[in-house]
Amino acid sequence: MSPQDFWSPRIRALEPYVPGEQPRIAGLVKLNTNENPYAPSPAALDAIQNAAGDALALYPDPESLLLREAIARRHGLQASEVFVGNGSDEVLAHAFFAFFQQAQPLLVPDVTYTFYRVYAQLYGIDADLQPVDERLRIDIPALCARARSGCGGVVLANPNAPTGIGLPLADIEALLQACPQRVVLVDEAYVDFGGQSALPLIDRYSNLLVAQTLSKSRSLAGLRVGFACGQAHLVEALTRVKNSFNSYPLDRLAQAGAMAAMEDEAWFSRTRDAVIDTREGLVLALEDLGFDVLPSQANFVFARHPVHDAGQLAAGLRQRKVLVRHFRQPRIDQYLRISIGTREQCTLLVAALREVLSDA
Repeated sequence: MSPQDFWSPRIRALEPYVPGEQPRIAGLVKLNTNENPYAPSPAALDAIQNAAGDALALYPDPESLLLREAIARRHGLQASEVFVGNGSDEVLAHAFFAFFQQAQPLLVPDVTYTFYRVYAQLYGIDADLQPVDERLRIDIPALCARARSGCGGVVLANPNAPTGIGLPLADIEALLQACPQRVVLVDEAYVDFGGQSALPLIDRYSNLLVAQTLSKSRSLAGLRVGFACGQAHLVEALTRVKNSFNSYPLDRLAQAGAMAAMEDEAWFSRTRDAVIDTREGLVLALEDLGFDVLPSQANFVFARHPVHDAGQLAAGLRQRKVLVRHFRQPRIDQYLRISIGTREQCTLLVAALREVLSDA
């Protein structure tokens, strides 16, 4: 008898998501997991410290009402239109379970966040991968045509990952109109770095669900807080799933820190703008080294060199203590995804790349 015989059949068939390396080696320039290079809001850190008291002996608010109200205030919504969870990955997982177990297939771009395919496999959802175009852009006319012919829903990232390419609101609206009877899930993990959020469309489209995270633009990847916004009936469905899975997904520290971070607009704007400014400088530096860089509205860039193999470049950078992400996947195996670090980190990256290219 094999040890795997104890597993459920679907678990044996799973191909889990592989996260970026979290090294245990000091001194590395870590540009491989799209974390924010700047510290969280001081107000968020103070709130976490203040929450770390005797009340930790008690369960947190299962509805995270104060946090949901803070998110709603910032985006002009009602608290009943906001759902929060343990990172946007958990929020996305609940959404897949709540909305996409339909008889018809879920439409997903073929180059996007690979966790979508993992969720589909985990829940037994038929995922129909829709090809992006030759420039790695989501083909909205083709996706709309496919949606009109029947589907179980649509999920896409905007800006897309790992490309960083954003879609205008008109494209999102066209997709919402193409499948009004199914949920369109727009994952906006990177939207604060230059993308157009679909949140203003929520009051007009009952099938729109928008997911965001505090891991990127709020510098709270270690706190694990994500949220989704949509009309109240969608949030109710997510809440039903949550309360059938884990009634307390956000602890007291996470709720306190996330609420303070949402309210510290000045810190958010200053660090967000610094990332965007550094990104533009890095793009120019990479182009000077001969890289082709896709247009990015995220806190990373997606780049390839027309002569040098991406896997070898990533290995050469690691030897020089610089980490970037290389995906060994069809269509994108010659690209590197490079997170935007501080100016100093990006300067070290460019210097290391120059060495690798000259040694090749």
